[in-house]
Amino acid sequence: MKKRIIEATMATTMLLGAVLGQGVVANAEAVTPVATAKPTAAVKPTASVKPTATPVPIMRDNLSKFGLKKEVDLPVTVTADGLSYTLEKIMIYDAKSVDAQTLAKQYGYNLKDSKYFIWTKITVENMSGNIVQQNIKDLKDKWRLNFGDLSKGEAYTSMPDKMLDIKNSKQALWDWSLKSSEKLSSYQGYCYSGDINYFKIRVDNKSNSASKYIVAPKEIKQ
Repeated sequence: MKKRIIEATMATTMLLGAVLGQGVVANAEAVTPVATAKPTAAVKPTASVKPTATPVPIMRDNLSKFGLKKEVDLPVTVTADGLSYTLEKIMIYDAKSVDAQTLAKQYGYNLKDSKYFIWTKITVENMSGNIVQQNIKDLKDKWRLNFGDLSKGEAYTSMPDKMLDIKNSKQALWDWSLKSSEKLSSYQGYCYSGDINYFKIRVDNKSNSASKYIVAPKEIKQ
């Protein structure tokens, strides 16, 4: 009898332990686990600002090479009776230099007996209301470049033999004709053998003229 009581007691104890063990497991599964924090995304470095490139200045002339100090900077416009002449650039080369000889060969300039070859970039506009031209119908020069030598002060336009059949050439100007409101940008070559003391542009149209000093003679400088 005593043995049965002990066995019953042990069975009850084991049953109670099993029930309690199941409760602990159930409660453990019911507990919500703490969420694992995600690592903070790496901050992207701010893109460095590239410095603004400094534009390369356009070389519009080489007058300082000859000791000339400009009164005004290019481009310069001179207008007479509706004909507007703008000198954009001017480069004065020794006639025997590589630059001068290259241009002479390309367009057919004759630089024989010339001391300098002068290469200009120009824009001409006709605002006169009439046709303005320089060709077989009107041989008169409409603009002139003067450098001051008393006997040979005016540079003369050189004929580009390879461009004679091209009217209003945009590469090397010779014959040209502009109707009212027309504009032309081109290049033009000059020969010169005098001294370079100053630089003046003169425009002539229909007996009217206008001029402007780019480099004034010493005697009239302020």
